[in-house]
Amino acid sequence: MTDHQDIFRQLQQDRDQGGTAAVLERLTSHLKQQGKYLELFEARKMQIRHRLGLPIDYQDAGGLDEQTGRRLEEALLGACREAGEALMAAGQVREAWMYLRPLGDRALVARLLRELQPEQENIEAMIEVAFHEGVDLPLGFRLVLEHFGTCHAVTILESSSQHITREDQRQAVDMLVTHLHAELEQNLRASLANRPDAWPDHGTLAERIARVDGLFDDHAYHIDGSHLASTVRAARLLRDDAPLRLAADLTEYGRRLAPEFQFGGEEPFVDFYPSHGLFFQASLGERVEEAVEFFRHKAQTVDARQSGTLAREVYIELLARLGRLEEAIDIAAQTLCDGLPCLGFAPTLFQLSKQAGDFRRLRAVCQENNDPLGYAIALVQP
Repeated sequence: MTDHQDIFRQLQQDRDQGGTAAVLERLTSHLKQQGKYLELFEARKMQIRHRLGLPIDYQDAGGLDEQTGRRLEEALLGACREAGEALMAAGQVREAWMYLRPLGDRALVARLLRELQPEQENIEAMIEVAFHEGVDLPLGFRLVLEHFGTCHAVTILESSSQHITREDQRQAVDMLVTHLHAELEQNLRASLANRPDAWPDHGTLAERIARVDGLFDDHAYHIDGSHLASTVRAARLLRDDAPLRLAADLTEYGRRLAPEFQFGGEEPFVDFYPSHGLFFQASLGERVEEAVEFFRHKAQTVDARQSGTLAREVYIELLARLGRLEEAIDIAAQTLCDGLPCLGFAPTLFQLSKQAGDFRRLRAVCQENNDPLGYAIALVQP
């Protein structure tokens, strides 16, 4: 008798000798052994209902007392976890997520994803659950970079910027900058293969580029220009010194490219690479007064109704980074957006006030604008 036939004989024997409970125990054991996790979940549901004294085809029609309803829900969630964990271990990521989602335990799903080996068959599903479903954005974005490259990573980051937190964006941008910086350095080394001693061993990438002759002769370039510009643009969000230093390196490389590879930007970054470099360096505590004067002038002279509010927001953000909160609050209270839609790059007046521990200016602005809600929020801050 084949194994296929044997299970039916065993189920019949269990029914005759032990009843429904024995049949369901045999069935769940068999399905688990066979790796049929979707069917296992359905069998577990029947087993749970039977143990609770419900019809095995009970369809949540109501009428349960509170205790039985709670026990049913808890047991079904346990069955979801069993099926989801087994499916994830088997590499069936989308199916696993279908069962794990109701648990609301994203830390569990993130751990299971990190334990899973990315393969051609599951990599897109891993990215979908990790990044697009928000389970583990750093993992999802790292997988995009490693398996699909810079172009796809830039696209996915730009298209999702309105749906993920600022901190998650910063982590993704940190990875993007680090990845592109490493790719650029590798390409620069490769371009000097015929004179390997020409590439300096020490210093930042910017310092080493400055010491090598001929890197940009004949309009040479070593990285995709659109990838470079998109990464530099995204790097405005960075706050930590290490990725900011890498971003500054990228601008130093970019500004040395031939004119046809220079990208025009929006105000205050029209002179794209030099102005971004100044912003990054000031964030690192370098060329501070030069940067403050440059971005102050932009904030004061760029017509926000024509060019948008970015120039003002960049200036306020820079002041906040430099710890010049009183000046940042003053500018934000006077001119931040003037009724125009803000981009959200700069901290709000409330955030600046909270950082400074001083809500007097915010209360005054709320009073002037007949905003009792904002006034009350500012008033009750500790």
